[in-house]
Amino acid sequence: MPSHFDFAIIGGGIFGVYAALYLAQHGQRVCLIEKEPALLRKASIVNQARLHSGYHYPRSVATARMSDDNKARFTAEHRDFINAGFDKYYAIDRFGSFTDSQQFERFCNFINIPCEPIKTHPLFNFERIEALFKTTEYSFDPILIANYYRRKLEGESRVTAFLQTAVVEAGTGQNRWEITCRSAGNSAVFHFSADQVINATYAGSNAINRVFGVEDIPLMHEISEMAFLTSPQLTNIGLTVMDGPFGSLMPYGLSGLLSLSSVIYTHHKVSYENLPVFDCQGQKNTCRPDFLSDCNTCLAKPRSNYAKMVAQMRQYFNEEVEFRYFTSFFTIKSKLKANHIDDGRPTEISRLQENPRYYCIFAGKINSIYEIEKAISF
Repeated sequence: MPSHFDFAIIGGGIFGVYAALYLAQHGQRVCLIEKEPALLRKASIVNQARLHSGYHYPRSVATARMSDDNKARFTAEHRDFINAGFDKYYAIDRFGSFTDSQQFERFCNFINIPCEPIKTHPLFNFERIEALFKTTEYSFDPILIANYYRRKLEGESRVTAFLQTAVVEAGTGQNRWEITCRSAGNSAVFHFSADQVINATYAGSNAINRVFGVEDIPLMHEISEMAFLTSPQLTNIGLTVMDGPFGSLMPYGLSGLLSLSSVIYTHHKVSYENLPVFDCQGQKNTCRPDFLSDCNTCLAKPRSNYAKMVAQMRQYFNEEVEFRYFTSFFTIKSKLKANHIDDGRPTEISRLQENPRYYCIFAGKINSIYEIEKAISF
């Protein structure tokens, strides 16, 4: 392997992989470090696969606008992996919503996204729904996209990728980073240098920040469940109930499955520490706050809440609609503490150090992968 790179990227999720490919296409030599056995696992595939158009964030206009800004380009560049063949609805619950129907409609008009009031529909229960809106929102297929980006990396000679590898030490010298890594496969230790570093580890952001001696970013973390099911009546229907302790059901890309999430039941455990600290970590010595394991392979993962999630969403459909549970995936989802109130999910790419440069990408919306192009200098 080369002893020196232009960029070292820590984290092989969608943001790290896209950054590696973008930089390589501009002539940069990139080392991509991922501690899992494969790229694009965890949060890159354990999500609702919503291609955000902005509807989901009526209390965070900045997040809504950023989502919609990037949607057209992402759709055009990934059209083979986009499901646009279903009707997507947003509903306002009659009880306990933070946003009423008039506010939601004004919000949609303000950021100029389609929003058509629907008075009747045979599949929905209007005794529980105050207002229903037909919208324009797609889903993407995370599994197909992951395979697509893995193939692109294999064909990119300027990217050297290391799997099952952790950064164990980092320091500076001669305006570059000196980095030490350890392979989990054979415990081999190796060293290299890089002019710039990008931390794209999401839930592991602060653990890597500390290895490189830069400041924490203020985060909170949740062990989250995404349930998957089928419904013969809802093959081409998606419903998100706004805005509060409700849920969302929609096609999971092109898989034929429906993804189901719930504000109340999706998140099993919460940590308000900058590092994700959970009681279950004491049951498995391979998972620590500074070195997270894969929840899906962990015997200490929470028991599924799928039955409660299904019961919650069933209220918004008529009695003839069937729900057939398939499986659940678990992961750690993180967000900035500053967005705990408005539920915003901004994409932040922070330059936390100069000479040598160190960036931290924190983002949870796949539409935002292009933001790296605006922030990185080379």
